[in-house]
Amino acid sequence: MHNLYESDDLLNQYLLFHYASKDAFFPYDFPVTEALDFSKRCVWEGVDFDLLPRKTRALDLGCSVGRSAFEMSQVFDSVLGIDYSEAFIHAAQVLKESGSHPVERLISGHQSISEKVVLESSTERDRVSFEVGDAENLRDDLGDFDCVLACNLICRLKTPMALLNRLSSLVRPNGQLFMTTPFTWLESFTPKEHWLGTNAEDSFSGLREVLEGQGGFKLLKSWDMPFLIREYARKFQFSIAQASRWVRVAE
Repeated sequence: MHNLYESDDLLNQYLLFHYASKDAFFPYDFPVTEALDFSKRCVWEGVDFDLLPRKTRALDLGCSVGRSAFEMSQVFDSVLGIDYSEAFIHAAQVLKESGSHPVERLISGHQSISEKVVLESSTERDRVSFEVGDAENLRDDLGDFDCVLACNLICRLKTPMALLNRLSSLVRPNGQLFMTTPFTWLESFTPKEHWLGTNAEDSFSGLREVLEGQGGFKLLKSWDMPFLIREYARKFQFSIAQASRWVRVAE
């Protein structure tokens, strides 16, 4: 049986945990509170609405349980959220229909608190629809959109290029693309030969080469964007995504 504590990965993590300098261990100045409301910030910080010529259709790829899609409903006439997970899409549908969803907030072990998450009153639920779909093999009749979000998605795809090659047909001329990714390439999701950049040493340069080259996009802005996922009362996942806003250049 494989023992995690005998692996090189965990050995390196704990050597850094015990001995690394602050700059080597955590070269950021984010307070934890700046990592909250990530899915909401992806919309209001990620999209420059003043630059959008139209606000009719938006697409949230890898929408998870739908928060960004619901946020976009306050601006766009129609929003489509797509995710590979049937469980996530079912939860998003329940939120759309009822405005709330039960959740178990884990405390420790099997101890949890039962409560509900509730949509904000500003959400235009009737403008949002959800469907199960594969970002690497999207249906042909999706059409195009004024804005496309793809947050924390590409480093979970088997072949990221399958999506990247499709983006130019999904984003209308002068429309915007907003992406985030922590670039945590794992061979359990993405075979190494499909990682962006030379051996993933500079994945953002690899992403930029694809989007600005054959994709026809122009980079407007890139920045670091922290996010926090709660597991237990005293255990969280703190990550920092590379955020980037792009405009599709008009032909």
